[in-house]
Amino acid sequence: MKNYDVIVIGSGGGAKITSPSARLGLKVACIEKDALGGTCLNRGCIPSKMLIHPADVAIAIKEAQRFDIQNNPQFQVNFANLIARISKTVDQDSQSIEAGYKKNPNIDFLHGQARFLENKIIEVNGQKLTAPKIFIAVGARPAIPNIEGLAGTPYMTSTEALRNPTLPKSMIVIGAGYIAVELGHAYGALGTEVTFLVRSKFLRHEDAQVVEEFRRFFSKYHRVKMGVTPSKVDYRNGLFRVTIKNNDGSQENLLADALLIATGVVPNNDTLDLKNTDIALTEQGFLKIDDRLQTTVDGIYGLGDCAGNFLFRHSVNFEGEYLFRTKIVEKSAEPIRYPPMPHAVFSHPQVAGVGKTEEQLKDEKIDYVVGLNNYSKSAMGMALLADHGFVKILIERKTKKILGAHIIGPEASDMIHMLIAFMNKSGTLDDLLNMIYIHPALPEIVRNAARKAEAALKGL
Repeated sequence: MKNYDVIVIGSGGGAKITSPSARLGLKVACIEKDALGGTCLNRGCIPSKMLIHPADVAIAIKEAQRFDIQNNPQFQVNFANLIARISKTVDQDSQSIEAGYKKNPNIDFLHGQARFLENKIIEVNGQKLTAPKIFIAVGARPAIPNIEGLAGTPYMTSTEALRNPTLPKSMIVIGAGYIAVELGHAYGALGTEVTFLVRSKFLRHEDAQVVEEFRRFFSKYHRVKMGVTPSKVDYRNGLFRVTIKNNDGSQENLLADALLIATGVVPNNDTLDLKNTDIALTEQGFLKIDDRLQTTVDGIYGLGDCAGNFLFRHSVNFEGEYLFRTKIVEKSAEPIRYPPMPHAVFSHPQVAGVGKTEEQLKDEKIDYVVGLNNYSKSAMGMALLADHGFVKILIERKTKKILGAHIIGPEASDMIHMLIAFMNKSGTLDDLLNMIYIHPALPEIVRNAARKAEAALKGL
């Protein structure tokens, strides 16, 4: 048995605990069964954005004629080189983490599958180890739907799509969440004919007006089959045949060179042999944790995707920093307090949001007003020839507090940050109105939305 001060299972968000603890002189074991850096670095946020940015550039080239710039939209994409560059970049970054760990005498990196033998005893590669504080940050993996014939076919998940060196002529995407629309957008913009199979609606957790605007604009670029359920998959002679059932009961067969499955994720807790412990799971398989991120075993904590409070890298970073501060440095019993948790979808169009949706406010019977301004109704929107997008702000009627903000359109992921900042400081509509905005920058759309909310409060 090898004893440590801290054991961290998972090297994504868990990195917020591993290195800082070692810098304090604590003996730390970092266990990782895959490449160091977790989902975000190796098969998520970073490589996907490195693929999406060239896709956005491709759209700008294709649509240059809108701005009276004559060009030849039949450009060539060296997709193999693009994927090779992305893979090389993330691999080097991952390897640099390992090199850093090896240089640190307080960190033991164990490359292998962690399995619990009992509450505080873990086995990795035949070696037993224990620690008074154990942090589980094993993340999640793509969920695979139970579709007849799917198993055994060379379908892609997000993992394979980000390492695939061949740009297919056609691709079917099963799924309508942010992973589906981001990767589908990237492949489509770079030359693949993409068909989306959508059971109910795109981005179902977004504000309803955002969902409808997204569907309207996104459907201009891709073939979208709404209200359908895939019932069977067949793969022959390098071609996928997907049978779908429509809402009216009719069936249809679709053909494509590639198939992308993007129907959500499942936590990796089932890899840990938790049956040997008193660590409880939720019905969805996430770690059951309290408001201090502790599992049902004292001294064992959960964070990130495997805990399921939020499924973002920025949220697990926040959780890791909280755990390091309260369990390692200060040893405090204070509960975690999440500030307004933002998110963004890096598709075309971009989507970003923070706080409540209008539907949530209605369900909670909160008295509110809406301030909504289209991109086209702004100076920079005119310059962009904006044909989609808006900023929507939700304001509590009595206090004028900002309850939520939702943006769809160019640079939404950047634009949302001013509203995140205001909400983080309990800002009000007056705060939005009492600042000077640079003219003619995009944030003037936020100002215009705030003015619309003010008019709504006055009944104008």
